[in-house]
Amino acid sequence: MMDLPFYENGQVPKPRDEVRIEDVETVVYPDRFRLYIHIVVTPFLERPNLLITARASDSRIVAELSVIETMHFDMEFTMHLRNLQEPAGEYSLTIELYYESRNPPHDRRVITFIVPEAAE
Repeated sequence: MMDLPFYENGQVPKPRDEVRIEDVETVVYPDRFRLYIHIVVTPFLERPNLLITARASDSRIVAELSVIETMHFDMEFTMHLRNLQEPAGEYSLTIELYYESRNPPHDRRVITFIVPEAAE
């Protein structure tokens, strides 16, 4: 008898109580006003929502992205940092994973990233 794998690399979808944000990667684009974001969550049975927020060091929101009932557990996005004359500085990126309500979120991850000074 032959075994047919239904899921790649043993990535069996999990129930909502086992779904977490597993990895977050950020890269600032060379123009310094855009941010590449790679998010991996636990493969899931029920599609979660995400709220992704970038804040400047003074806590001002400079970018926000809502993902409603994503179909993918491995996601890539580009966020545009807005309302900035000069983007250089330290920022925080908050990712909240939730189902019906964000109060409280099902999982939350906060990371920092730095936009470098412009090259001369």
